[in-house]
Amino acid sequence: MADGLTIGQAAAYVGVTIKTVRHYHRLGLVAEPERDGSGYRRYRSGELFRLVQVRTLAAAGVPLGEIGDLLDADPRTFAATLDDVHHQLTERIEDLIARRDRLHRLDHGDRALLPDRACAVLDGLAGLGFAPDYVAVQREALVLARALVPEIFHNFLTRLERALDDPESVELTKRAWDARSWEPDDPRIEELASALAGKLLADRTLLAMPAGLGNQSDAASRYALVNHHREDQSPSIARLNMLVEADLRAAGITVPHP
Repeated sequence: MADGLTIGQAAAYVGVTIKTVRHYHRLGLVAEPERDGSGYRRYRSGELFRLVQVRTLAAAGVPLGEIGDLLDADPRTFAATLDDVHHQLTERIEDLIARRDRLHRLDHGDRALLPDRACAVLDGLAGLGFAPDYVAVQREALVLARALVPEIFHNFLTRLERALDDPESVELTKRAWDARSWEPDDPRIEELASALAGKLLADRTLLAMPAGLGNQSDAASRYALVNHHREDQSPSIARLNMLVEADLRAAGITVPHP
């Protein structure tokens, strides 16, 4: 022990690899000890202390390129630099926590793409007996609304939430979904469109377009992509939506034309 430690022993005691110790030497972070009579470099307490300092700072996130100056700095500079490193580490931790939470949401289906409030709406639809394919279409519509027209997303959710609390709205919505199998010229479609429009007009505040949305050149296209989602798969639903929008416009509601 009086002759010091070999590089392998020093690395093991400090908790790094021999390759890492040599890397520290190349960077000038730790001076290479003198060789003994046998030609081996022997690490004594001074070199070991420096190795421990470098290893500790590196593990704490201090860039290797800054460690040398930091260890040679005065106490005030050393303390200020450590405070900065602490701040950087805190930001990294917060970023990692956010990434972890996003991964957690990916493990929970809808929560990867929608806020908890929207997921609660989808759970409510399923709880009221809506068919899984209807819930799936609403899920897609919510995702599209949030991405394409975030200006109306809050009102969109509120309308759905209030509809879930209204048995008549629930029954009308189920009838509208059943209308997929009707012929486009079925007279029941006009009656259903009038009833649906009447329900929507019961709370006009939720139908108001946000200020400025109408002045955006692509607003109508974005709105149409959401409001007419999947209707290309059912001509009767396309006609139902057209009639509902016509009734709303006739009542003075602004509905963007695609």
